[in-house]
Amino acid sequence: MKIGFIGLGIMGMPMAKNLIAAGYSLVAYDKFASFDALVALGAERGTSNKHVASKSDIIITMLPNSPHVKEAILGREGALEGILESKRKDVIVIDMSSIAPAVSQEVAAVLKGHGIAMLDAPVSGGEPKAIDGTLAIMVGGDADVFEKVQPILAKLGTSVTLVGPIGAGNVTKLANQIIVALNIAAVSEAFTLSTKAGVDPQSVFMAIKGGLAGSTVMNAKIPMMLDGNFKPGFRIDLQDLANALDTAHALGVPVPLTASVMETLQGLKVAGEGNSDHSAIVRHYEKLSGIQVRKRM
Repeated sequence: MKIGFIGLGIMGMPMAKNLIAAGYSLVAYDKFASFDALVALGAERGTSNKHVASKSDIIITMLPNSPHVKEAILGREGALEGILESKRKDVIVIDMSSIAPAVSQEVAAVLKGHGIAMLDAPVSGGEPKAIDGTLAIMVGGDADVFEKVQPILAKLGTSVTLVGPIGAGNVTKLANQIIVALNIAAVSEAFTLSTKAGVDPQSVFMAIKGGLAGSTVMNAKIPMMLDGNFKPGFRIDLQDLANALDTAHALGVPVPLTASVMETLQGLKVAGEGNSDHSAIVRHYEKLSGIQVRKRM
């Protein structure tokens, strides 16, 4: 079995490395990012999305957002062209990007028309969990297709859950992203307040992390804030609250808190923070309050 991997950025590169380490044969391609390091580990160098797909039994895409996925799979020189020209049988496409659920369904419908199965399988955990293979993976699609690829996904994450039909994976990811983004914003507000009041933020963290306010988000993001380290594990530019808002509006679901944090993120993008980790939400509150949430020496 050969796996084609398209999209070798912050998340895709370590995920692809983990598949090679697990013994899988890979052909890989990224239009923008260098993947020399992956080739050095034994991956075959793809020359286009079409070329990767023509040589693969399983095709994994890990791309920034909906338009990139549509282009990579359905566009000119896309994966679909490669599959059809190669006449390969029983090919499965797994899109692990975080995109709009409606786009997952749209792409899957086109592929299904050609007899090609697709799963949407976005992930949570950021770069650290992509590196150590402990991602949470939420999957939408047919159960029989999921069963075929579950052992592959298990090399990338410790939690791999089929949550429903195609599109359900990205609906679940939107729920995840709302909770994460709002949690970071709440942590940012709380720690800006306590710092402004003169209380050591490290002490506040130690005091509350074991209580009801404690969370995985707090444990991951507060140390970054205290160190002033906003190296991206998940970039603000990729925080997909726009997809959450669009989906919620289409369904008639009010999400006022999500809309508020989306505007905060938009302000940070305008301020040049788009490539920062989403823990940089704290910078918005720091600017408003005139204080920095940092570890005291």
